[in-house]
Amino acid sequence: MKSRKSRGLIQAAVAASAALLFVGSDAYSRAPEARPALSALGISGTDRAAGTGLWEGMDPLANLPDSVGAISSRSESEASAERAVEALASAVRRLSHPRALHDAFASYFAFKDAHPERVRKPYLYFVDYGLPATTPRGYVFDMSSLKVVDGPFTVAHGRGSVANSEGIPTRFSNRPGAATTSLGLYVAQELYAFRGTAGGRAYRSIGLRLAGMSGKFNDNARMRGVVAHGAPYVTESRAGRSEGCPAMEQDRAKELLPKLSNGGLVFLFAPDSGWMASDPWVHAG
Repeated sequence: MKSRKSRGLIQAAVAASAALLFVGSDAYSRAPEARPALSALGISGTDRAAGTGLWEGMDPLANLPDSVGAISSRSESEASAERAVEALASAVRRLSHPRALHDAFASYFAFKDAHPERVRKPYLYFVDYGLPATTPRGYVFDMSSLKVVDGPFTVAHGRGSVANSEGIPTRFSNRPGAATTSLGLYVAQELYAFRGTAGGRAYRSIGLRLAGMSGKFNDNARMRGVVAHGAPYVTESRAGRSEGCPAMEQDRAKELLPKLSNGGLVFLFAPDSGWMASDPWVHAG
């Protein structure tokens, strides 16, 4: 005759099996593409293997609606990014890395989905800093119509990012005083009257303030004075070096920066493995 303890263990096992069958019949009887990942349900590999601690003190389906919603949101952002790559890749002359456009568009749509109130303009200013300063590497895209507004055009990089004005930037920093380019996603903010110096001579242009959204990679942008602006040292064939600003030709700045102001986005890319692996918006989609 079995003891009370043994009968209790058997009853617990039967109840757990019934609960597992219920989840299987509901969540996993659908087509594979519609099934939520086990990890999204809060089920670890250890829980699946050992069956321990899985249902203690919780409804096994309690997190399902939120998890499915998050998966759906990520899927929609990724689908939007893929459509944008398909529509715009042929218009982009040259890229330094196969992921450059995808990462830019994935970040754009992930941020827009998360903060729709901050994306008030459909424009994205994209720069591929994996290309040399003598190569046109900047574009402005209309992300609603999936068309190129302008580009490619030359864009300056920070003087602290490379030793000469014609090379490929290899050093990126968010540190004040570094005079380096900072990679990642930015929100374009207000326009203002920019004043700078080039070759010892003062000049004036239009400026666009930027707020860095990629955490430790660019969140000091406003404090550092990293802005988009026009500059006389940027020409059609060569971009000089800035203090970290993605500067463009002066006439082009007058035309493009007002389109981006107060709600457009900016994405500065380079094939930097540390940043690519950790930027929060690159992986949010």
